[in-house]
Amino acid sequence: MASRDALRAFQSRLASRLQEARTTGTAAAWLAVEAAGSSYLFPLNHAGEIFPWRSVYPVPYARDWFLGVANLRGGVSGVVDLGAFVTHKPPAPRSDLAQSQCRLVAFSEALNINCVVLIDKLAGLRSIESFVASTPPAADSPEYFGHSYTDSQGASWQEINLQALSLSSQFLSISA
Repeated sequence: MASRDALRAFQSRLASRLQEARTTGTAAAWLAVEAAGSSYLFPLNHAGEIFPWRSVYPVPYARDWFLGVANLRGGVSGVVDLGAFVTHKPPAPRSDLAQSQCRLVAFSEALNINCVVLIDKLAGLRSIESFVASTPPAADSPEYFGHSYTDSQGASWQEINLQALSLSSQFLSISA
């Protein structure tokens, strides 16, 4: 029970910091997340609401990374496993504990796509000051990859442009 209260408190603090960053223009530029063992950065102006894991209803004849649809605040949203989509590997099975840490990150309403991405873990907010180095995407990178950033501990963070992702033909083609 204590871990649930701590998780709720973390989510509440993160939500208030997200709102503050959007309204006051603070230095936070990205929502940091983890999926399939990798670390990603979503631009704050592209990320929308964050939901806890909930039941997803499978869609027949869809690619394995398209998990199905979920009812989120009375609307139906497509659910994409971000790790499986980026790595081109089938989604890894998750234990109940791992699933309880998963989150569904919606795209900003401004992007006009009714979809969420499943991530394994929220890692908070990051600003440019959080990193010591950056490199532009390689020529053969997907069109939705932005710069890769390295933090002071040596961890690599890949920026994902959610707007470019939402326009990607690969992302929009869910049929198997």
